[in-house]
Amino acid sequence: METIISSILVFISTSMDYLVVLTILFTTINVGKHQSIYIGQYIGTGLLVGFSLIAAYFLNFIPQDWAVGLLGLVPLILAIRAIFIDEDVDEEDVEEKMSDSQSEIASVVALTIALGGDNLGIYIPYFTGMTFQEIFIVILVFIIGIFILCYLSKQLAAAPLIGEVVERYEKVIVPVVFIGLGLYIMLENGTIQHIWSLIG
Repeated sequence: METIISSILVFISTSMDYLVVLTILFTTINVGKHQSIYIGQYIGTGLLVGFSLIAAYFLNFIPQDWAVGLLGLVPLILAIRAIFIDEDVDEEDVEEKMSDSQSEIASVVALTIALGGDNLGIYIPYFTGMTFQEIFIVILVFIIGIFILCYLSKQLAAAPLIGEVVERYEKVIVPVVFIGLGLYIMLENGTIQHIWSLIG
């Protein structure tokens, strides 16, 4: 249950940008090609998760758990950046990238990876130390989450005002979850306890 809850929080916090972008895509791509958005989002997220799993696997060979826990600083840094740096999605920029490519799927994959660069800083420390069973649960949650994310974005495309509300709350939800995740990773690996013992 803990893995399910944490994976849901991680997915939500790393998908807020996608919600805004996917809403724009559903308004710019013809209805008959909406499946391209779903496929592109699955492929793009799959590539990000796959890379994170590979990186997390090698990090498991680090002998000291507290050293791995230092990766928890990454979500904390991302949280601070989310608070103080305004990174609103540019609708015209998204539309331009879509029009420049002949393949909608390739465009969505590219956008997903481009926006998901920061997500690696969350996924890698999150997956580090997980069992195969836990990883399977997380991937299952992500698969369901992507479908819900795309479906919700499709509904928001018909109500632009709701999209503005989502964008406003994004600035609150993302930093809070990132801070919580960073502290959780550091506590789980004994990093905070180790630093505290050195000070004491």
